[in-house]
Amino acid sequence: MDKPPISRKAFWDVNFEALDFEKSSLFIMQKVFNYGTWDDQVSIMRYYGLPRIKKEIIKASYLRKPVLSFLCTILKLEKKDFECFIKMQLNPLPWKY
Repeated sequence: MDKPPISRKAFWDVNFEALDFEKSSLFIMQKVFNYGTWDDQVSIMRYYGLPRIKKEIIKASYLRKPVLSFLCTILKLEKKDFECFIKMQLNPLPWKY
């Protein structure tokens, strides 16, 4: 399979056709988990597999809070395993979102 069957919903700001699903896997995972549909997320999980997602997604620069909780649950990780969570703890925003 060249590309997983995902919508362009999460990729409004990039040229979807130019994406390399192997070289840009972390970028694609972040976009799909943060902004994609449920079907997009399932497609990404099938395409990359949970072991690869678990290995790469912990390096994500940003994950929404509900996404982080979801990924902790399905990947059996803790929030502190994610680089973005550690950054949030070191640099808290002056307001809650």
